[in-house]
Amino acid sequence: MAMAKSILAVVAVAAALVVQLAAAADHPVGGNGAWDASGTSYNAWSANQKFVQGDTIAFKYAASHDVTEVTKSGYDACSGANAVKSYTGGATTVKLAAPGKRYFICSVPGHCAAGMKIEVTVAAAAVTAPAPAKSKPRHQRSVAPTPAPAMAPEPSSVPSTDGLPTVSTPTAAPAPKSSGAATIGVLGAKASVALAVGMALALVI
Repeated sequence: MAMAKSILAVVAVAAALVVQLAAAADHPVGGNGAWDASGTSYNAWSANQKFVQGDTIAFKYAASHDVTEVTKSGYDACSGANAVKSYTGGATTVKLAAPGKRYFICSVPGHCAAGMKIEVTVAAAAVTAPAPAKSKPRHQRSVAPTPAPAMAPEPSSVPSTDGLPTVSTPTAAPAPKSSGAATIGVLGAKASVALAVGMALALVI
């Protein structure tokens, strides 16, 4: 029973995660995915988005740019010196796997100051707790009903000669008589034993 409940709980959590992944959204940075120094206000766009744990954010950029994830201090200083992670290649999709703040800049000198920086606030995904499994009722032993005690036979009344009823008490069943055949059988067995002993003594003498 306990193992069945554990399996049901695992299945329910897995189903919740599948639903969460299916509902995950991809956010092209700036609305169209373009990551450049064209003057787009990435933070104004980010403030109007709802980023949820499990979502992704996508960057498309020229070879002269990069996507560098930094700490809050690196974001404020436009410095990729102590980068959390850096991406190149022209197309980057970052999974927002945990709730909290995420900071991205272009670490090429002057590009962050020109506006290539974005702060993303990720909300925790709401996972519905699985409903507790209903326990089956335990089987109870059926108790046979106790038979009612037998009633004693009612005495029969026999009319008497003087006009008043005479009550007769029920007679008990006669005791079984001892069988004469059984007595004879016991005596016969004893006689046979005595005869056998006598014959044995006669042979010895």
